[in-house]
This record gives sequence, structure tokens and C-alpha cells, in this order.
Amino acid sequence: MLDCGGGAFNTPTSWLGGLMAVAGFRELIDILGERGLVRQIDRPVDGAWEPACLAKWIFHGLPEDERIGLIFNKVIGSRFRLATGLIGASERSYCATLGVVPEAINATWVNALLNPVAPVTVGQGPCQQVVQLGEQARLSDLPIPVWTPGKDPAPYITTLVITRHAETGEQNTGIYRTQVRDDHSVVINLNAAGQGTRNTRSYTDHGRPAPIAWVIAPDPAFLLAASAKLPYGLDEARVAGGLNGAPIEMVRARSQDLLVPASAEIVIEGEVIPGGIETEGPFGEFAGYMGHPGPRPVARITAITHRHEAIYYALTSQMPPSESTVIQGLTNAGVILKMLKYDLGETNVTDAVIDRNFGGAMGHIVIAMDPRDAAHSKRVGVLVATMTALKRVTVVNSDVDIRSPVSLDWALNARYNPASDTVILDGAAQYSHMDPSVRPVAGKPGAASKIIVDATIKHDAGPLSLPSAELMGRALDLWRELGLPPFDVPKQSRLRFGEDIGKKEVPT
Repeated sequence: MLDCGGGAFNTPTSWLGGLMAVAGFRELIDILGERGLVRQIDRPVDGAWEPACLAKWIFHGLPEDERIGLIFNKVIGSRFRLATGLIGASERSYCATLGVVPEAINATWVNALLNPVAPVTVGQGPCQQVVQLGEQARLSDLPIPVWTPGKDPAPYITTLVITRHAETGEQNTGIYRTQVRDDHSVVINLNAAGQGTRNTRSYTDHGRPAPIAWVIAPDPAFLLAASAKLPYGLDEARVAGGLNGAPIEMVRARSQDLLVPASAEIVIEGEVIPGGIETEGPFGEFAGYMGHPGPRPVARITAITHRHEAIYYALTSQMPPSESTVIQGLTNAGVILKMLKYDLGETNVTDAVIDRNFGGAMGHIVIAMDPRDAAHSKRVGVLVATMTALKRVTVVNSDVDIRSPVSLDWALNARYNPASDTVILDGAAQYSHMDPSVRPVAGKPGAASKIIVDATIKHDAGPLSLPSAELMGRALDLWRELGLPPFDVPKQSRLRFGEDIGKKEVPT
């Protein structure tokens, strides 16, 4: 059991891999290479279409267990290498990044959120081995891809973005797509409710340019922390330190009043221009459709710093599944689990999983719990639906393996009565143009609904139609004696018969 200071997860501590994510981007490449999870491409590629299209085939042509990240060593027109899909190609890649097995992802996130580690400032870092200021800083030198060739109006920077609040000095890190305007300016998709908008407006509302930086390939934990939907005021650098088990080293930017990750491959520094607004988009969205263009802030580029022989890393999104939906789904399940158990006191919740098709926004979450009363599961489902951007919430008992489609379907068939176990929240969300299922009203976003499915036990249906745990354990010994095909005891069986049954596993 892993004790996280107020409750426990049924996750063996040995599975947590020391609670340490991969410390550096280049170390990650080495680890992925050793595990066959990355492919180096030496043939020259055209960044205007080839990387994006090849990345799409990774996600839409290969089963998840066979997906790989790509490193393009020769991008036409750039001296930098281009990588994509390294962290979020699959659950295997994500786990390699965190240094854990799949069963420990949520516990690792909860531990990092409960035990954040503050960053430290250092005098210099590899991200500033080469410094280009002012006119020398040209975006066209970088291999920035076009992600929806023939539909996106320009190349897009897709990485974490750092902003700073003018009054408090607190920094925030998020992932905001950024359209390249020309060599020295961009248009940023800062949404109205985001912390990045609050930070930049604390400057621009007073007629001052706002510092901003795009960080390419930092410590992988920092990128994962930036993808998490964290509460306002929680510094992503602290959460990344919690994932790493050590402080993130930060260095002062060369042209802006910001601290940036010292180990990053590339840092693009800039400032948001007061009153500077231009049309951004359309852009291929995670929901599988082209997002609508709209007015967004303009920023000028003031510096580009980078490592020697730097690698440009870009997150790929568009039609799901994609790297962004895999990362969002795997990351935010742990964030929501921590919120329920530790912030809201729902200690009966034991696990959570989010689909890797839409991920953290408008997706489907399955919650496992031990309800205190007949209505408890519905209350938790409504709570999750109202406090997150998720569209569908399914609640099951903790004896169900929520990562197994077969087990989940069994619970939905055996424990779900649609007429009495469904809650629909009509008009519960305003998804703007992101949700293709919502019909616009008078050209404006329509109201969206949410659904809670309560597939928990409502009455005693009798014992399960399975032999006893003792007999099933003896049958495993017999199985081995007979030389039948080897297998690992699945999680669903461990939940039904107890963890001791796992000690009789038939090794694969």
C-alpha cells in the first residue's frame, strides 16, 4: 500500500519506480531507444507536411502497443532535428517517461501533487549555450511543423508556454498552441479563462508588454505538469519537481523577466504586445475537426536560446487518438483522483481512468469507489461532471478493473439500470466551438449536457458465479503442472480473488 498522507492506494510501492521521472529529454530518448519505442528517420523530410502525416499514421495505423515516437534528423531548411510522439505515443512511452508501470501512474501523480518540490534558480544552463537576440532570433530557423497540412494557415508551435503575473511575480506554465506569423512574431491561442491570459493581461491592461516564453523539450516531467489541469496558483514547476523527486533547475531568460528550465533544448523568448490582436486559426483540434479562427494576442520574438545540436520537440494533436489526448487522459486521471480523495474528502474513491481518445476535455472518466450509501456514487459522479470539462462520468465499484473494456462492459450490463441509474445534466457546460456535437445558436456556442452513469451495486444480487479463491489458486498450480499456455493473472481476477492470487502467477 502507498500511503500518501491521508489515505492509501492499492498500489505496491515497488511499482512506483522510485517515484522519479526521467530527468532529461536526451535521457528519455536513450531509454525509449533501448525499449524500441522511438525511430530515427535519416531521410530528409519536408516540415510542411511529411512529419505531421507520418505522425498521424503512427496513431491511426498502429495498435497502441506498437506505436513509436519519431525523430527526424534532417528537416529541409533547418539545421535542427525534429521529434514528436516520444512521450505520448502510448501508455508504454508515458510510463517510460515517468519511470513507473501503468498501475502506478495515478499514485505517482497523487504523490507529486501532495509533495511538490520547489524549483531552484541556477546561474547558467544548457538551454543558453547559444543565444540569438533581436533580429538574429528567426523562427524560420526552427523546424516548426504544419500540423494539418492544407488546412492550417501556418506552422504552429505546440509546446509549453511560461507567463508571469505582474503583481505577484508568480509564474504559470500551460500548453497554448501558437501560430507563426513571420520570423519575429506569433499569434497565441490564450483562452479567456486560462491562467496565461490572467498573467499577460496583468501587464497589457496597463499598456505594458507581457513577458512570455515557449520552452521546447524541457525535463519531460515539466511538460507533463504543464498538461495537467491544476488549480489556480499551483506552480507547474513544483509539481514537475514532485514527479522528478528533485527540484527543476531554472535559469533567468536572456531578454525577459522570466525563469525558464535550464535543461531545455530550445527557449523562444518574447513579449505580448498591448492591444496587438490578430486572427488565429483555423487549427486542427483534438476533437477531430478544424477549430474556428478567432482574435488572439500577438507577441514579438525577442530571443531564441538553445543547446548545441538542439532537438525541436513538438506535441502532435488533431484527429484523436493523438499524443495530446494520450497525455491529457493519463495525466488528468491522477489529478482528479487527488482532488476527490484529498481536496474534497471522498476517501471511498479508489481509482480513476480517462479515455485516451478525447483525454481531459469533453472525454469519458470511469471512477471506481466503495459507496457509503445508495446515492453516494451518483453524488460523486455529479461532482466530477460539474467540476471538470469531462462530458461522461461512469461510476463502478472498486471490484471492477476499470482499465479492462471487458470488465467495464460486465459492470454496465450487470449493475446498470438505465432508467434509474442515469443522471443527465442539461446545459451544464458551454464548450464554445470545441464540441462538434453541440449545435450553435445564432452563430454562438450552444449549451452542452453531461451524463453520469451509475454502474455500482444497488442490491444484493447474490454471489458471483465463480469458484472460491482457494480453488482457483489450486487450479493455477494445476495449470502450470499441465504445461498449459503461460499468462499473467489479470487485475480483474486479483480484485475478485484477492492479491494473494497474484503470487501464483503463471509467468509469461
